[in-house]
Amino acid sequence: MSSQMVWRPHEFSIADTMTNNQVILDNRLSTLRNVALTLLREVESLSVTEPVRHRVRLHDEVQRFEIELINSALSRSRGNQTQAAQILGVKLTTLNSKIKRYKIPLDEYAAPNETALCENAA
Repeated sequence: MSSQMVWRPHEFSIADTMTNNQVILDNRLSTLRNVALTLLREVESLSVTEPVRHRVRLHDEVQRFEIELINSALSRSRGNQTQAAQILGVKLTTLNSKIKRYKIPLDEYAAPNETALCENAA
């Protein structure tokens, strides 16, 4: 073997390792700087208060939230109101009254075979 083909790790390893470590450190510092700047911008944007353009009514927001929760529970229970009431932690009569009050359609939660039976009966 010629001396040119023999790998000598002691000749390059220290310099290469230091260069690689410097590149990694530079990349990490750059990434950290970008994250810090982004976080700072986000915090500053939170401190800017915009004027209220429309009045928020608590009753309307609670109603919207309840409708979303009821729809989610009905979806998870595949339209079974008893299971939906258990998911929500309310009595079945309470759930039924809210479904009627908010006029939540129940036919979209029916199982596919129930929908077909209802259409055939009509």
